[in-house]
Amino acid sequence: MPRGLDHIVHVVRDLDAAGEIYDLIGFTVGPRNQHPWGTYNRIVQMPGFFIELLAVAEPDKIPESAGSHFSFGAFNRDFLARCGEGFSMLALEGVDPAADKAAFDAAGFGGFDLFDFSRMARRPDGEEVEVGFSLAFAQDPAAPDAGFFTSTQRKPENFWVPAMQRHHNGVAGVTGVVLVADHPVDHASFIDTLTGATPLRVADDWYLARTPRGEIEIMARPAFAARFNVAAPGLEGLRIAAIRFAVAGTAEMRRGLAARRMIEEASDGAVVVPARAALGAILVVDRMPNA
Repeated sequence: MPRGLDHIVHVVRDLDAAGEIYDLIGFTVGPRNQHPWGTYNRIVQMPGFFIELLAVAEPDKIPESAGSHFSFGAFNRDFLARCGEGFSMLALEGVDPAADKAAFDAAGFGGFDLFDFSRMARRPDGEEVEVGFSLAFAQDPAAPDAGFFTSTQRKPENFWVPAMQRHHNGVAGVTGVVLVADHPVDHASFIDTLTGATPLRVADDWYLARTPRGEIEIMARPAFAARFNVAAPGLEGLRIAAIRFAVAGTAEMRRGLAARRMIEEASDGAVVVPARAALGAILVVDRMPNA
């Protein structure tokens, strides 16, 4: 069964600074939450999808990966040390974690234990509620600088908050995520297994998989730079480069971000917040068709 986009992890050094940047871009940013293994996060919600701003707050609590145990905290700590701030992991929506694990294992992209955890979350009215998740990890052997997993929510009624999904910039949802690679075709099989949606060849250096919630594109770095008018992250290997949204009109957003020198122009009227302005992440806001 095809899996839609669930969330993306943006690992940063300063969680409050990251929240301020997303606020300047026009997003509603949730309060600080704490994981039991030493990372803290803040959430930017959209219907069915969220951006997880993540910081390593208590490194002494982070367990190491060992054998079949995949350490979420250690992966993001090491990514931050090796690559700097930016998009470190991509999660697909899970429904049956055991089935996801079996599929990843059978394809040679798994071999990791399921990871179940819960934490407390604070709602806008101040009430604390428990949220829970089951994660099934997958790893592309040719992509050490990008993490992937499915996430199955155990108490979704406590997690999703409609008031947190209204944003001043008009963004109402995710339209896609863009990956960059030296040779996109080398990663098509992995994305097929991860999403359950076969990537289609758009061009020699560009593949696209359509999921039930958003697209995943894999592009060579020169093609990415030509399309979005900004350099892709990293010098080699697969990286999670950008997230894409759509709004009915981008003019107001463009004016506000241009005044802060936070945007670049791209083709087809897109507003691009480059890595230099968003702590290593690239945010692309497309104009909706006929808008």
